[in-house]
Amino acid sequence: MFVDMPLDRLRTYLPERREPEDFDDFWSRTLAEAREHDLGAEFRPYATDLAMIDVFDVTFSGFGGHPVKGWLLRPVSAARGGALPCVVEFVGYNGGRGLPHDWLLWPSAGYATFVMDTRGQGGGWRTGDTPDPAPGLGPEVPGKLTQGVFDPDGYYYRRLYTDVVRAVEAARSHPGVDADRIIVAGGSQGGGMALAAAALVPGIAHAFVNVPFMCHIRRAAEITDEEPYAELGRFCATQRARVDEVFATLDYFDGMNFAVRARTPAQFSVGLRDGVTPASTVFAAYNHYAGPKDISVWPFNGHEGGGTRQALEMLGIARKVFG
Repeated sequence: MFVDMPLDRLRTYLPERREPEDFDDFWSRTLAEAREHDLGAEFRPYATDLAMIDVFDVTFSGFGGHPVKGWLLRPVSAARGGALPCVVEFVGYNGGRGLPHDWLLWPSAGYATFVMDTRGQGGGWRTGDTPDPAPGLGPEVPGKLTQGVFDPDGYYYRRLYTDVVRAVEAARSHPGVDADRIIVAGGSQGGGMALAAAALVPGIAHAFVNVPFMCHIRRAAEITDEEPYAELGRFCATQRARVDEVFATLDYFDGMNFAVRARTPAQFSVGLRDGVTPASTVFAAYNHYAGPKDISVWPFNGHEGGGTRQALEMLGIARKVFG
């Protein structure tokens, strides 16, 4: 069934944002602290049986100087052709960077791709290799959504979104990547990360924000029992006296507050039968988005969004963006 508002209402849905007064200072301070650590991006050749793709095992310094893993893939045919446009990919909830052959779409189209591993995740559906050495503060339920949620400075997504910014910087540091032609992309949690990158990193050429997580978070917690928002509901059920504290922290990470700051051209996507990231939460971020934008609406699809059809759309847009 259609699980949210009718499409005509979704297209005009512009909910009030709850924005902390120090939102910009918080993120300026956070990124300044991260940049006190040398980025130290290392790209080590990685042996595979992929005859047409050069693969590099990447390590760079993310939040707190913590080592974060990744992959860089480049078409072998580009080895003598100089710097390539690059798509920086972010991964969905509880997934990690996986293996190089999981990421062949963009190199097959002639571009480089940089895949950021997701700290402390990778135990659910795609493996990861990056631990999270900074534990959360206070009580939490299993998962990442409530880890450290009583303190914005200790909250898990502060670390993760800082890693996002550093990942783009690491990709740009490789001589085989054209630093001026970067697209950020992801779905679900990865879509929320791409949205944060569009707001926090200047000079990105385009963003693919597919069925994004962490948007209009309070509404999501109120209207869906699907994971991972269900983690938040379970937590608030036990921490009922501190619900306002929980959402005061989440306001620093809500995609709506990044959207109003983003100027990067962006392509969103949404599934009208999506119970994981309900359509109204996606449209809330999309309608607040300040940069050039468009949205692909998939009326009969859920959290998979447009799937392979969405991939075809992204390939066509990338070709226009990269020239």
